Amino acid sequence: MAKLYFYYSAMNAGKTTTLLQSAHNYRERGMRTAILTPRLDHRAGSGVVASRIGLRADGMGFGAETDLLATIDADIASHGPLHCVLVDEAQFLSRAQVWQLSEVVDRLRIPVLCYGLRTDFRGELFEGSQYLLAWADELQEIKTICHTGSKATMTVRVDENGHAVQDGPQVEIGGNERYVSVSRPEFKKIMRGEGRIDPLQIALPL
Repeated sequence: MAKLYFYYSAMNAGKTTTLLQSAHNYRERGMRTAILTPRLDHRAGSGVVASRIGLRADGMGFGAETDLLATIDADIASHGPLHCVLVDEAQFLSRAQVWQLSEVVDRLRIPVLCYGLRTDFRGELFEGSQYLLAWADELQEIKTICHTGSKATMTVRVDENGHAVQDGPQVEIGGNERYVSVSRPEFKKIMRGEGRIDPLQIALPL
């Protein structure tokens, strides 16, 4: 039975790497996939999904008003049967789009795998994450580590000087230079001005 999955984490936990590996696993078995990615995240180029370790794949970009059920219907009409839909940066989905993805599962019987952040830099749920947590059939946390050694569950936004930012728009695209994943106790300390923000580890040679 097809299901709606939500794989969530803090920043830099390897969500996109996991998505690309899942897509590869399907394709390796001769099964066709569709990757959806929000147009507002164009760090790797429009419609391109790229991980921090260098993996990348072409996807279909979508905007805030895109009907994702109609998008998948059109893709099937043009290219034939589809075996899996994967969504990168799923926190940017709207409530309506999460519902549309549930229709892909329930009407078209196609599994949908969504990967995204659970909360923003203030510890608040994103709209997409809120409704995925409410409606997904399966929830799975992708774990990453705080510099304290504890599990990181929160994300801190930093400015150009490495200081924590507590105000500003919820959506501000950035990577390692703008966001650091920390544990909840460390997040509280940082917000009180008592904790520290370690720069992300340097990239290691492969």
